[in-house]
Amino acid sequence: MKAEGRKQNYKDLKDRTKQFALRIIRLCLSLPKTNVAQVIGNQLLRSGTSVGANYRESCRARSNAEFVSKINIALQELEETAYWLELLVDSKITNPDLLNQIQNEVDELISIFISIVKKVSRE
Repeated sequence: MKAEGRKQNYKDLKDRTKQFALRIIRLCLSLPKTNVAQVIGNQLLRSGTSVGANYRESCRARSNAEFVSKINIALQELEETAYWLELLVDSKITNPDLLNQIQNEVDELISIFISIVKKVSRE
């Protein structure tokens, strides 16, 4: 039963990080075609889409240390994503209301990944 629960959690988080990446892609496609917006958008695209890729890599880790390392990389990418989102808002390139859902998802994913790292580190 425990293994089944873990598999379901893996699938749920795999799907959630993929949906997050798709939201980031749609956001980047909607940015103004100015040089500044496109530069920030490219950075956002890289960091936001790599979260799910790093999570998937972590699920194939050969050790707890490797797993935690990959999860920490995903956390770094989430923090970078939060930074680029803040720049889009603070520079007034994008309406902050359009980013609320994505920013909330960043915060939730950060909390989930921190919880995972703490749990695995205790094992």
